[in-house]
Amino acid sequence: MYTIVVKGKPQGPYTLEELRKLEIFPDTFVRKPGMDDYKEAHEIPELRELLGFIAPKHTPQYFASFDQRLMAWAIDYFIITVVYAVLLAIAILIIEAKDIRMFLVLVTVVLIFLSKFLYNIIGEISKNQGTIGKKMMDIKVADEYGVRLTFGIALIRNLCKIISNVSFGIGYIICFFNKKQQCLHDMIAGTLVIKDRLL
Repeated sequence: MYTIVVKGKPQGPYTLEELRKLEIFPDTFVRKPGMDDYKEAHEIPELRELLGFIAPKHTPQYFASFDQRLMAWAIDYFIITVVYAVLLAIAILIIEAKDIRMFLVLVTVVLIFLSKFLYNIIGEISKNQGTIGKKMMDIKVADEYGVRLTFGIALIRNLCKIISNVSFGIGYIICFFNKKQQCLHDMIAGTLVIKDRLL
């Protein structure tokens, strides 16, 4: 049974056969049991088949804003930094030699950046499609079809962040000037950072 939205008001429920007789457009909002939110008709496979709609290239979702992405980044860096800070503190308490302590501090700084790089890739190819920070901000990374990234695409995306970082911020500022709010590394890798649409 399907509920549709007509002029801002839900109508139904209808069976598939009843929907066939109604005026349903690709962007008509439709909901069926088990769905948390309405989706556009062309997003639902059986309606595409029934009504002859074309599968969307971009799933109609909100694209994550820069502040959401920035907050997710800050959360992730905080988590990783705290873990390494605790380990470093324990090591410093055990080791007395100052030169070894200094070496450990330098190694820790490098490990934080390396861990963040690997952590991003692992998170983006996971079923959550993002890190803990992104999960907390209710955003995720996907390809242009909304599908989870492969390891190769996630690797390219995160390597390309180096370009975004050394471009004096231009790689990130770009997201303010395109509708999909893609940073430079997203544009190169063909990825999106999305937030599920709510009515």
